[in-house]
Amino acid sequence: MVKLYALCVFFKGPSEGRLLKAAYDLQSFSFFQRGAVQEFMGFASKTIVERTQAASRQSVKQDAYMCHVYVRADNLGGVLIGDHEYPQRVAHTLLTKVLDDFTAKVPADQWSTGTESSIAFTQLPAYLSKYQDPREADALTKMQNDLDETKIILKNTIEAVLERGEKLDDMVIKSENLSIQSKAFYKTAKKTNSCCSFS
Repeated sequence: MVKLYALCVFFKGPSEGRLLKAAYDLQSFSFFQRGAVQEFMGFASKTIVERTQAASRQSVKQDAYMCHVYVRADNLGGVLIGDHEYPQRVAHTLLTKVLDDFTAKVPADQWSTGTESSIAFTQLPAYLSKYQDPREADALTKMQNDLDETKIILKNTIEAVLERGEKLDDMVIKSENLSIQSKAFYKTAKKTNSCCSFS
């Protein structure tokens, strides 16, 4: 079954990515896993945005997930996490629409200092819900020709996105943004190679 799990908007600053807004649909995970899954998806999204060049797109395969990322030339970025069944072209078209709508509602001078609580953009949950069915986004895909201008780079794992010598395991251990529960969840998921593993 086709499924979208997360939709996030970031500002890619000179040193790190700043999360501006995010929405998650984690109903398919057990109640007790949702917090750790959401935290780890946020961590993975931020990492991928930080490792994506401005004015480029990537789709990163990671176990049961596909992380689609688009960072515009103005350093506004979007991440869509779904399953492998969700069409790549539709995912990137949706990211383009979300970032265009975000730009129309949130002035650029708020991007570098904004936070999830200070940015007024409430449409992400509606996008995540409406576009669970990729056919809803098909009309968007037909209207969007500019997507052809930007090549989408497909990576097989998140490790391929990281800089030479970087390891996801080390980043998880050092991260101050992940709780002890999320770090433990990551280790368990990695050992069991469950549906929630990102490495």
